[in-house]
This record gives sequence, structure tokens and C-alpha cells, in this order.
Amino acid sequence: MPALTTARRSELRAKAHDLSPVVMIGDKGLSESVVAEVDRALKAHELIKVKAATDDREARAAWLAQLCERLEAHPVQSIGKILVLWRENPDKAKKVPAAAKPAPKPAPKKKKAGASGRQVKKHRTAEELIRTERLRSRTPSPLPASELRRRRPRTSR
Repeated sequence: MPALTTARRSELRAKAHDLSPVVMIGDKGLSESVVAEVDRALKAHELIKVKAATDDREARAAWLAQLCERLEAHPVQSIGKILVLWRENPDKAKKVPAAAKPAPKPAPKKKKAGASGRQVKKHRTAEELIRTERLRSRTPSPLPASELRRRRPRTSR
């Protein structure tokens, strides 16, 4: 399992910023059911956050190492009680290249040129203008009535 590059780790940290924890390690610690749930979440999402409900830093670091070793995942980040894990899903990796290809751009429309080589401007009919542009009133809207400004009362000196 090759280590993540710093650039890839930085990308994953940026993606994980908006995520919420999907698995929580509770009072009983890292049990088989927690490991199985983390494995399911990694299969579904590739990048997940796990919340550890303990104040012991060494225990959280050990849990992160155990999860990465048992599930063949990569540690991305550990901030406070939040652990971020990443494992590439081979099924998603096969589908990505086909979807990653950009769609072919349509050919640009050729503009008609007049006899002098200048582009001919197409005039729109009144019906097209009515359909495309918002109708506006020819009369201006009345201005709101302004109120008299009140002066601050003078205080005696």
C-alpha cells in the first residue's frame, strides 16, 4: 500500500472539510462491529470521517493506526476527536475515466457574411422581441412620497 503524496493528502483534506462523521467509536472502543461499519462506509464513500468519543490522544492515534492497518486504508488527517480515512474503491476507479472525459463541444456556428465581408446582423421581429424581452411600461412609476425630515430637538445649554 503506497503512501499518499502530500498533494493528494491536501486534496483529500479539502474534500473532507465539508463531511460529517459517519461512524462513531464509543465507550467500548474499537470493536469488530465498528470496524465492519467503517469498512462499509469506506466501500460506499472512499473518504470518511470517524468520531472517537475519548479524551485519550494515544488511544485515538492507536485506533487510527489499527483501522488503517486492518482495512488497508490511508490516514488523511486527525484533528481532535475526528479521524479522516481514505481507501480507493476499485469499482469507482474503473468508472471514473469514462465519466472524466469531457463531452465534445459543439462546433461554433458560422456567421453569415455580407458582400463586403462584414457580418450581417439579423433583425428580430416584434414577435421575437415580445417573447424574449420583458415588457416594460412606457410611463415611469410614481416616485414615493417623501416625508419631511425631522430635526433633532435642541437641548438647552
